[in-house]
Amino acid sequence: MKLAVFGLSVTSGRGNAHAAFWRGVLGALAGDGHEAVFFERATPYFSGHRDPVRHRGYEVIVYPSWSDVLPRARRAVAQADVAIVTSCQADAAAATELVLDAGRTRVFFDLDAPETFQRLDRGELVSWIPPGGLGELDLVLSVTGGAAIERFRRELGARRVAPLFACVDPDVFGRRDSASSGCDLSCLAAPAYPGSSGVEELLLDVAERAPGRRFVLGGVAHPEGWPRPTNVAVVADVAFAERADFYGASRLTLDASPSAALDVGFCPSLALFEAAACNVPIVSAGWRGIEAFFTPADEILVARDADDVLAMLELSPECLRALGRRARERVLAEHTSRHRARELVELVRAMPTGRASAA
Repeated sequence: MKLAVFGLSVTSGRGNAHAAFWRGVLGALAGDGHEAVFFERATPYFSGHRDPVRHRGYEVIVYPSWSDVLPRARRAVAQADVAIVTSCQADAAAATELVLDAGRTRVFFDLDAPETFQRLDRGELVSWIPPGGLGELDLVLSVTGGAAIERFRRELGARRVAPLFACVDPDVFGRRDSASSGCDLSCLAAPAYPGSSGVEELLLDVAERAPGRRFVLGGVAHPEGWPRPTNVAVVADVAFAERADFYGASRLTLDASPSAALDVGFCPSLALFEAAACNVPIVSAGWRGIEAFFTPADEILVARDADDVLAMLELSPECLRALGRRARERVLAEHTSRHRARELVELVRAMPTGRASAA
């Protein structure tokens, strides 16, 4: 198949999970013989933080404005079997209009479903949702499963909806030996921190009660001046190439999902799969649907409060290594980029219309 994707960014993973997802999935698609071209608009935010990665087997077009790229985008969509517009894409409205007019298999992929519904619940306009809803699209994909699937149908008019969850590229996030750890508990918080669940109680409060242990908090948007215990180090910006080492330097890592994701449920974070692929044991505050991805107490630790985390920090190295190993095995069996790439192909080929069904 040939795919044309209009997305947020594949060249920079700074502050967004889109890049890691698409790098892995597009690379896996190429490995299976498919072709893809990815369009992203150049913005100062991403242009100043390009990741030194090799885009394996797919084309990337970074353009200054929609008018500049329109002829190339029109050709790409005309030649494609599948055209995909993602959430947060800078020119989502124009790209959707182009895709709808082209008559190819038309897909919308919401990689930010929790934020989408949070905005809709506040009565805000969402720039990546067409004014008339999603009824004209052939397929709607969501990074969130569970009740969100029905909301896409009921509130946004989607006719066919399916989850396509986050994943990890095991070639990038390989096994790490966490025995020689640099800290006892780390957390790579989402950019929305302090809206991430559990950071205050499950890391900062724990650090205050365990002054002899070391903690690391990483991310890109931590407010200046907020109080923290002296045994909590802060890494303000963890580059994509450094994420695996960040996880691997920890005895345990905290899965801190944004509050909006927890409200929706069935929304595993990218960091959750990345840490597991690195063989690092994970503690989570828990969320609806977590057992569909990892078995609590066997592949992931679920903490209700700071007392639980303090007890988990006392677990033996052998116990933690076994936990990390089982989580890694689960990820490699179900949640890699290749799994998601093939799920995407199967979902598209199941469509009753368009060139993709013939492919």
